[in-house]
Amino acid sequence: METLLAGAVSQAREAIDAGDDEVGEHLDAVTEASYTVTHYFAADVPGYRGWQWCVVLAGCPDSDDVTVNEIALLPGSQALTAPDWVPWAERLKPGDLHPGDLLASPPDDPRLEPGYVDNGDVDPVDPATQVVAELGLGRDRLMTREARLDTAQRWTEGEYGPDSPMAQGARHNCVSCGFYIPIVGALRAAFGVCANEYSADGRVVHADHGCGAHTDVKAPTGAGSPAYDAYDDGAVEIHANS
Repeated sequence: METLLAGAVSQAREAIDAGDDEVGEHLDAVTEASYTVTHYFAADVPGYRGWQWCVVLAGCPDSDDVTVNEIALLPGSQALTAPDWVPWAERLKPGDLHPGDLLASPPDDPRLEPGYVDNGDVDPVDPATQVVAELGLGRDRLMTREARLDTAQRWTEGEYGPDSPMAQGARHNCVSCGFYIPIVGALRAAFGVCANEYSADGRVVHADHGCGAHTDVKAPTGAGSPAYDAYDDGAVEIHANS
């Protein structure tokens, strides 16, 4: 039976619902299982370079009847195919959000939790904020502990972290700078916002970050002895006139 099915090339070709110019040469006949053979034909279809027509023929024991079981257009090993589908939420990257865009957090966002859960994002000096949090009267959702740790990790390893080239070349840390504004909440101890328009203005910086615009940096006084005496070009002029 397999020999009969493998030889039914013409029947497989005729089963393809396409123009004669769209069905190319016979490429292969593969025995898939008992009484089942798949024929492959080149697909000369515009836009489907490298694809193949696939026709599955089946038979029965003690019978010479050949049945067309399935027909499909499938990509070959050299076919041009679309990339695997990636959900939009997984395709987004930092910086993709532009003015006017809307980006909603899904209800099951692992970075957020109900706002009545105490995550430390309250003012310890003002007990009212703790009450608001417990009653659920504040923000609907707050960052989870895992999300805050992930954020702290990104900020620490980023451009304004303690190990950045700018910080490594600085003599003072941001935490002692007059332009350093600590943020509120659970990350207050490690991060703040720079308010120096000549430095990282408006950026979240690590407390151990630093730059040359620290408020403790002293301007040069101009004092000291020059390495060489000043060149007196007036003496040359007098000598030339004598």
